[in-house]
Amino acid sequence: MKEKARNAKPVARNQRLVIQELPDEVLVYDLDRDRAHCLNTTAAFVWQRCNGRNTAAQIAQTLGRQFDCAVDEKIVWLALDQLGRNHLLERRPAPPPALMGMDRRAMVRALGLAAVVAIPVVKSIVAPTPSQAATCFPKGAACAASPQCCSGLNCISKVCS
Repeated sequence: MKEKARNAKPVARNQRLVIQELPDEVLVYDLDRDRAHCLNTTAAFVWQRCNGRNTAAQIAQTLGRQFDCAVDEKIVWLALDQLGRNHLLERRPAPPPALMGMDRRAMVRALGLAAVVAIPVVKSIVAPTPSQAATCFPKGAACAASPQCCSGLNCISKVCS
């Protein structure tokens, strides 16, 4: 089992996602779940290499070459865990037995504070449905700011007018 887990090759999900690459992060919008995810540089690097051909160990080696340092494979497993929990992987390999059940806090402790590569982070929010996003306050409704009021109205004295 240990060898099988080490050789498992994760596959990133690519269907029904809207992906926007930025200089220091990747934004991913999941059309099926109406969730937006922000992947930091490390999480994005791992996710982009989940092509069904790379093992976690190979991804760690590539990450190490990218940052010109030794990278602990645990960083990749932490990223895979976060990506899997956020439904961004089609195939999510089981971690090696030594890492099973380890939460993010324990993983960061195990990695130590001297990690040169940033800890992978996937931040997620639930996006409003189109009808929720389009809702506005009519004339005479209580408001806190003008963007809450329907087109052509402004929030004056806490009332759309």
